[in-house]
Amino acid sequence: MGKLLVCDPIAASAVKAMRAAGIDVDVRDDIELNDLASIIGEYEGIVVRSRTKVRKDLINKATRLKVIIRGGAGLDSIDVDHAQNKGIDVRNTPAANSNAVAELALGMMISLARHIARADSSMKEGRWEKKQLKGTEIAGKTLGVVGYGRIGQLLGQKAKALGMKVVAYDPYIEHPDIIPLDEMFAAADYITIHVPMTTQTAGFIGAEAFAKIKKGAYLIQASRGGTVDERALYEALTNGVLSGAALDVFTEEPPKSDLLLKLVALPNVITTPHIGAATVEAQNRVGGEIVKIATSYLA
Repeated sequence: MGKLLVCDPIAASAVKAMRAAGIDVDVRDDIELNDLASIIGEYEGIVVRSRTKVRKDLINKATRLKVIIRGGAGLDSIDVDHAQNKGIDVRNTPAANSNAVAELALGMMISLARHIARADSSMKEGRWEKKQLKGTEIAGKTLGVVGYGRIGQLLGQKAKALGMKVVAYDPYIEHPDIIPLDEMFAAADYITIHVPMTTQTAGFIGAEAFAKIKKGAYLIQASRGGTVDERALYEALTNGVLSGAALDVFTEEPPKSDLLLKLVALPNVITTPHIGAATVEAQNRVGGEIVKIATSYLA
């Protein structure tokens, strides 16, 4: 019977299913790094989400570890190559969150177009700003998708159903919607980012990109913190290059730096605390995938 540590919250049904399969599951879903480092040598498997970072020093202490299971898509919080060099497999659940993230990005677009967040905030503060809150419709607008994998294509399908034109950029995929990056920047009224965080994508949307983006466009960032240069984004939002932005992820979570606090406070920005995958349905799908992976290694 394998021993597994759940380091971040997952569906209770997944924990129950793994225990039923004979896995010895410990749930410490608020464990801090120092405590994790002191006990990781006891386990053959660990489950993490985006909160827990699995770096080289921690991996070196994982003397019995067979598998690191990332509940979600991105693996930038794990030193994958170092783990694999140590004989530890790294697995994730890339498809389970896709629809949840696509729906959040779509909701963010509509909120930007109709000033929903600002309207709600002003109403709660006792103001009736009807004249100031004239919005626009997304039907007839062009959506540019950077990264046309599972999430990007799902979002594209939803946007087309609402009357949008969809263009995309992805150097790794062939699809009729894909066009050169500069053409996409020039055409898109809304730009949404759905790429992993790698050395190639770090700061990918930065000053150079904002110089090419259609003036007055909106940016949706629901991929990984760091794929957008946040200083360049702040400048684009304050100098009129962008009409607004919606942000679910940040280089620092929760945001604490002066730059990020200023960015979050801008009136043309709406923000959410990294909730792209935070739906009941997505968490159940993630849990189901975790159970399959864990039982294949440890049951």
